[in-house]
Amino acid sequence: MSNTITIGLDIAKNVFQVHGVDETGQVILRRRLRRRALEPFFAKLPPALIGIEACGSAHHWGRVLQQLGHEVRLMPPAYVKPYVKRNKTDGRDAEAICEAVTRPTMRFVAIKSVEAQAVASLHRAYDLLVRQRTMLGNALRGMLAEFGIVAAQGIKGLTELMQGLEQAPIPELARETLGTLARQWKALDGEACALERRIVRAAKESEAARRLMQIPGVGPIVASAIVTAVADPHVFRSGRAFAAWLGLNPRQDNSGDKRRSGPISKQGNRNVRRVLIIGATSHLRRTRVRPGKDPWLAGLLARRPGKVAAVARAAKNARIAWALLARGQHYRAPAAAA
Repeated sequence: MSNTITIGLDIAKNVFQVHGVDETGQVILRRRLRRRALEPFFAKLPPALIGIEACGSAHHWGRVLQQLGHEVRLMPPAYVKPYVKRNKTDGRDAEAICEAVTRPTMRFVAIKSVEAQAVASLHRAYDLLVRQRTMLGNALRGMLAEFGIVAAQGIKGLTELMQGLEQAPIPELARETLGTLARQWKALDGEACALERRIVRAAKESEAARRLMQIPGVGPIVASAIVTAVADPHVFRSGRAFAAWLGLNPRQDNSGDKRRSGPISKQGNRNVRRVLIIGATSHLRRTRVRPGKDPWLAGLLARRPGKVAAVARAAKNARIAWALLARGQHYRAPAAAA
């Protein structure tokens, strides 16, 4: 094992598969390990290049193995899949990872710190509570609509429905049932608002997030999501590559001299893409009132539909955010807008 230079590690909850090759590509290590034996096993190995799929707990094991002196590279599972031979098994998965990590054109995922993962868990919990709150609100509206009781869209209309439950002309059994949903909605709303305040506080404490908040259409939640998702901005060659990773660039269908651009690809980090578009949409509304604040977006609105313009502004914000993170600079408004 002293000649082992490349290892593919297929991680799981309890059982891990190790596949190692030497400098000539000869297989010299195949091992199946339980969770408790993984760290002691790699502690005894000389420094090696270890490839891991960027899935659940990958960042944890990446940090652990780096502390043991190994070079760890995380890869998107979709990029590893083409190297898997027929009849998928843990051993062949580890072999595919070992092969993929040595490819010169392979793209890698930066290993996140514990602090970054803590903020990421805050974002995931917030999104979960917001989805559950929306589900409860829609259920309340739908059930009351069966009794002919409707209200305006938005939080204000839903609040009016819940406040009028006691006087609503509905059977007592339905009133008790809907009251339960209303109490659950209020509890979720309080927890979601508390998590939102924590995200805003975390963004204000981050120097990088504060610089990103200078971009039009980027608030604390958007800035915090970007900083959390991008552990190392230099993983991307340019801002355009970062926007493409987020799925904000058009899909390409090219053949010969024919070049066709379709809708956005929607690849990459779904949460960052969503909050970027939401922030750009909010900025778009302000631009409609005061076009002089963003002449570029105002000109685009004159030629394209609002949703297309919002996505274009989100893609532009992504490119600007990458430039600020990669170069450590502050946002400078265009001269015409200033």
